[in-house]
Amino acid sequence: MEEKEFDYINMIPFIDVMLVLLTIILMTSTFVAGGIIPIELPRVVAEHEKAMKSHIVEIDNAGIIYFQGEKITLPALREKVLSIPRDTSFLIRADKNIPLQNFVDVIDVIKTIGFKKISLQTEQINK
Repeated sequence: MEEKEFDYINMIPFIDVMLVLLTIILMTSTFVAGGIIPIELPRVVAEHEKAMKSHIVEIDNAGIIYFQGEKITLPALREKVLSIPRDTSFLIRADKNIPLQNFVDVIDVIKTIGFKKISLQTEQINK
């Protein structure tokens, strides 16, 4: 049996795959740029110096805690933080409408382990 050579290459499946990949990239880049955890930050009048962001702990308006973007409980946060060097800085992004106790619980977990560099992210009020 004689093999027949291809006279053309069908580009439609290739284009379909590329469009799907482009869609995936565009969707994930929007989540990375804007953040996927909706948090309304507390507001301050003065602009403060920018903190070094090593590890980010977020608390949304429902009181759910996220460590590096991953949903976590307080005991699990304690376990993850134990393996981190003590000179590491933490940035806490907490919704302004959460109960103060939720914020204090997260700070307590981080400080009792021995971390000293803890910052709270705020938004500047535009006058």
